[in-house]
Amino acid sequence: MKRLSALVLAGLLGGCGSTVLPDDDAGLETPDASTTEVDAGDVDAGATDAGLISPDAGMITDAGVDAGPVGFLIYPLDRKHSPMTADVVAHLRAIAALSATKKANVFSKIGDSNTVNANYLGCFAGQNVDLAGRTTLDPALAHFRGGMVGTTTPFDRTSLAATIGWSAFSALAGTPSPLQQEVDTAQPRYATVMFGTNDVGFADPFSYGRNVMTIVDTLSMQGVVPIITAVPPRDDDAAADAWVTRYNLVARGIAQARKVPFVDLNRELQPVAGHGLGPDGIHLNVYVPNAVRGCALTTAGLGFGHNVRNLATLEALARAWGAVNANAVPDATAPRRTGTGLPGAEIPITSLPFVDSRDTRTDGVARLDSYPGCASTANESGREVLYRLELAQPTNVRIFVVSLGTADIDVHLLSDPASGQACVARNDKVITRSLPAGTHWLSLDTYQSSAGMLAGEYILSVLAD
Repeated sequence: MKRLSALVLAGLLGGCGSTVLPDDDAGLETPDASTTEVDAGDVDAGATDAGLISPDAGMITDAGVDAGPVGFLIYPLDRKHSPMTADVVAHLRAIAALSATKKANVFSKIGDSNTVNANYLGCFAGQNVDLAGRTTLDPALAHFRGGMVGTTTPFDRTSLAATIGWSAFSALAGTPSPLQQEVDTAQPRYATVMFGTNDVGFADPFSYGRNVMTIVDTLSMQGVVPIITAVPPRDDDAAADAWVTRYNLVARGIAQARKVPFVDLNRELQPVAGHGLGPDGIHLNVYVPNAVRGCALTTAGLGFGHNVRNLATLEALARAWGAVNANAVPDATAPRRTGTGLPGAEIPITSLPFVDSRDTRTDGVARLDSYPGCASTANESGREVLYRLELAQPTNVRIFVVSLGTADIDVHLLSDPASGQACVARNDKVITRSLPAGTHWLSLDTYQSSAGMLAGEYILSVLAD
């Protein structure tokens, strides 16, 4: 079937009962160091948390795009920008085709304090810009300078969906939500999205994943091309920074599943002094010797966080605009996932970290209905997708699954993929375990509740922890 890989939202941004956290002066919610995950039994109470906006499980069809199986395209960890191959370009053009009224030279900024900060892109609206010889970015700079929302360009406009202290759910709270207000007001063709710095305080990548996916799908369904950005390190707290890694893996998985651009800002900041952060170890710093500030893309300027992000964002906007407007394909090839998840064709996990997205309505096979090896009586009679984990040395691993929409997908660690009796560990969300070198198997299986089969999309993340 030809299809656009985006979900129809139930009552697009309808009522939401989420509690919006209050802003604070530091622009973040302080993580609770005592919050830990515990592999303590299964809690099959449905995949969504009360009060969160959840996408509908249905697909929409689009005759112009063959998006292929969700998750087969890999977004590698070794580059700033995710691959933009012909199928990705076709997908972005299909998103744009959903609305003829969006402004081709306008983008919106969706995020928290690092996004609402005037040093994020604002300087591109003026003349104090030093691209340091990157003339290929001149057309995009001129193009988006020409876009107006009221009296400001998208570069220096204050977004209705970017505020100090926000987490991902904040953009979705209320009717209409700040996200919807921003789309209605700006009518953007593109949107940059970066949440996570504050979200990590909740130690809950599952709700985070569902909220970010809702943001992405909400934008896409209205003809807005989302550009997802990984969040910077959290140098103020080592425990918080560990959660940043996990959250960014989920964000990457969402971008990969939806075939939208992903900018690995975290990777770009690793070699920068102090990770491009200010004295608080949280907020991006900026080059200050002269008026160019955040738009100094020189060697000296790129020693600061906002400058690094501004360059990466302008590049991402240029790539997305080229794809939508001119059908430009920057990347001829990209890595592809092998394996189908069926018995004998398990999806290989040969390096960590790893992220993949599938849909148990269409992927996998209903073969393992229970896992007595883990003393579980849960009804897992839906389809399961199998993975083969190859470890060259003993490794402490964290395996977690984010179920999307109404799906409830449980994770099982097996010593043999052919039998539920070979179950070593299971949980509805996360398994943390020290594993020996060798081959291990994972079964991502669909839970059946008394209300019916809870099949649907999920994002699997595996990392050394």
